[in-house]
Amino acid sequence: MDILTETAAERTIGKLKGRMDTLTTKTFDQWFSNQMGQARTHLILDMSELVYISSSGLRSLLAAAKQIKAASGTLVLCGLTGVVRQVFELSGFFTIFQVVDDIDKALQKTG
Repeated sequence: MDILTETAAERTIGKLKGRMDTLTTKTFDQWFSNQMGQARTHLILDMSELVYISSSGLRSLLAAAKQIKAASGTLVLCGLTGVVRQVFELSGFFTIFQVVDDIDKALQKTG
């Protein structure tokens, strides 16, 4: 999995690409830890190019959400498609996370 970091409207956007599974979740955890270390607590995860997410990826996202909440920040997910969207629907994660269609809507949610 690759993560491209961008900034828009003083919000950090992490664009996830590829697969978020047992092997690649560590990449996300390190990226997230780096963002928190830099006091970036208003994050958007653009998942439009994420093609797969495993249970370990879901656990990693839950841990991130918990840390963000404790820091009084926001975490918004956007662009979920295909298998990733199905996994979120089946697991009930749409009730746990703020999920929107695109980055523009995500910026409104974190503003």
